Amino acid sequence: MSKKKEDSFKIIADNRKARYAYAIGETLEVGIMLMGSEVKSLRSGKTTIGESYAHAKDGELWLVNSYIPEYLQANRMNHEPKRTRKLLVHKREAARLSAAIQREGMTLIPLKLYFNAKGKAKLEIGVAKGKKLHDKRETEKNRDWERDKARLMRAKG
Repeated sequence: MSKKKEDSFKIIADNRKARYAYAIGETLEVGIMLMGSEVKSLRSGKTTIGESYAHAKDGELWLVNSYIPEYLQANRMNHEPKRTRKLLVHKREAARLSAAIQREGMTLIPLKLYFNAKGKAKLEIGVAKGKKLHDKRETEKNRDWERDKARLMRAKG
């Protein structure tokens, strides 16, 4: 991704726990079907995708358990905060991703929710496999070592 593209989107929600709890394989940018009050609520930035996941049903992908709070000014035209939302992908990609999650231990985890340069809400999902406790410890140990190594190099040089 070029520097110009990287600066042009605004991150709404970030799932930082996902990289700790899951080994992320490939990632994919998908659209998300939202109501008007949901888009307004997203702009306030109080959305959470930490406990959400995506699943395949009838050849379509759905985002489950994501929390977008109600937009107070919408009154009766408001949305349900934890409803399932359709993910917008091509049929061929949906079929490939649903085949990937049929394999043992694989799941679709949302990593980031953001507005792109055109102002459209996008979701970055990753095909992930759950880590065991010893894998999490190994990852943390490597991260600590890299941090200490960088600190030592700065002190010497």
